[in-house]
Amino acid sequence: MTVEDLIRTLAEANDTAIVLTDTSLGEPGPTILYVNPAFCRMTGYEAHEVVGRSPRMLQGARTNRLVLRTLARALREGKPFSGCVVNYRKSGEQYLCQVDIEPLFNRAGELEHFIAFEREVKRRRGRPAKGALGRFEAVSNRQPAPKTNPSPA
Repeated sequence: MTVEDLIRTLAEANDTAIVLTDTSLGEPGPTILYVNPAFCRMTGYEAHEVVGRSPRMLQGARTNRLVLRTLARALREGKPFSGCVVNYRKSGEQYLCQVDIEPLFNRAGELEHFIAFEREVKRRRGRPAKGALGRFEAVSNRQPAPKTNPSPA
């Protein structure tokens, strides 16, 4: 098994949505190279519908432009980004998404890709317990395990 095969196997078994993009930050934005099944469950899109497009396709009227400018600045500087944005599913339904993006560098130190780890979250009521991220609670996008009938003995 190659390292790429191992990474793909780990990503596809992960409950967190994973998006791999190139580093093109101009219009129309970075190009999606890979999404895992958790991303498809969360957004309602099939992988073939998003690969080759920009993650900007998930943005809409309620997506905070200030957060997007902060995200773009971090990526232009080759730095990580962590924040919450309002995204939109294929159905048009909006959802709150915690996005953690990491730049990926090659051995020569050149920026090659961005990887995003995304989770649907809901706001918690009351005071945050652990800083800014403590205001949000993850929503599972895991599909329930199929029910199996025990085989007769």
